[in-house]
Amino acid sequence: MVGLRVGVSLQPGWPVADGRAAVRAAGVAEELGFDHVAVGNRVLASGFGVDADPLVLLGAVAGVTSRVRLLTSVLVVPYYRAVVLANQVATLDVVSGGRLVLGVGTGWNPEEFAAGGAPVRERVARTDDHLGAVRALWEDRPAAFAGRFTEFEGARGRVAPVTAGGPPVWVGGHSEAALRRVLRFGDGWYGPEVDGGQVREVRRRLGELAGSGAGGPDVERLAVAGAVFLTPPGVPVAVEAPGRPLGGAVASAGSVVAELGALAEAGLTDCTLWLPVAAEHLVPAMEWVAAEVVPQLG
Repeated sequence: MVGLRVGVSLQPGWPVADGRAAVRAAGVAEELGFDHVAVGNRVLASGFGVDADPLVLLGAVAGVTSRVRLLTSVLVVPYYRAVVLANQVATLDVVSGGRLVLGVGTGWNPEEFAAGGAPVRERVARTDDHLGAVRALWEDRPAAFAGRFTEFEGARGRVAPVTAGGPPVWVGGHSEAALRRVLRFGDGWYGPEVDGGQVREVRRRLGELAGSGAGGPDVERLAVAGAVFLTPPGVPVAVEAPGRPLGGAVASAGSVVAELGALAEAGLTDCTLWLPVAAEHLVPAMEWVAAEVVPQLG
């Protein structure tokens, strides 16, 4: 289990009257030794958890932390213009000292796509276009790119990321197109509600696609990351988990450690804990994980 990195999602519905509650919680997560904090990407009210912009919130978190990594879990690429996204992400990479991990996905919510003016039917094509353009701006100065939605020649990104080639990109999705996107643009794969079987299957399929000439990085060097729900014992649930929570319906330190061990054995490298609890219970939940689970992870 050595090498499994455990982070926590800043997911609860934070009180509007206390705009810095999420930022303070991120500072506690760093103090407790978590590897990363994660923020999702919703542009309309979801009814579940925080709906803040991930790049803005993680920018605030970067200012009060120094070690913990910052993960977008996940940023919906088609919601953004490619050149603007490249600049925003590079800026966050710089101000965080290279701690950003860009988790990305194609999105799914037709209402959000309609409100943002991007056709949902174009989400896959826009994701590939934007990731290609972003990579070009990060890696080449000047950069050129000719895609369906983005085109530039001799462009110089306004901000150069501090991380060579740009921050790590973790690509979500189980389809063959999504896995090819991992190999083409990514430094890792990221999935929700993962289990050992899914992790092994993703590793197998990535290996097959890489071997068939899909290109991209060495599969063994890719991160294979995922998120799981966990409700620590004695902490009330605010939102029911959509699937089986880590450690079972009544989790114990032993059951959680055992299941994290199984995920690591299957090849998971990074695990984000989604704690479906009210904002006032997030710190006690993190403290339980830090005291009862993390010390047993080796």
